[in-house]
Amino acid sequence: MDMEQLTEEPEWVFPYAYMQPGDSFFIPTLRPAQMIYAADTAAKKAEIRVKIYTCHKDGHLGIRVWRMA
Repeated sequence: MDMEQLTEEPEWVFPYAYMQPGDSFFIPTLRPAQMIYAADTAAKKAEIRVKIYTCHKDGHLGIRVWRMA
C-alpha cells in the first residue's frame, strides 16, 4: 500500500437532512481544504447554509460543520 492510498479520503455522506439549526458535526481529515469544499458543495445541493471551520478535536485535525438558520 502506498502513501497515496493511506491518505485518500473515503466518500462522505453528510447528515444535513437530520440536522436542526445550531447542530454540528466533526469530520477528521488530513486534507481539510478538500473536505471543506466537499461539505460546502453538499450543503449547497441540499439548499442549506453552513459554517465550516478547520479545528482539532481530541488531537485530530479535521473540520467542524454547523448548520445555520
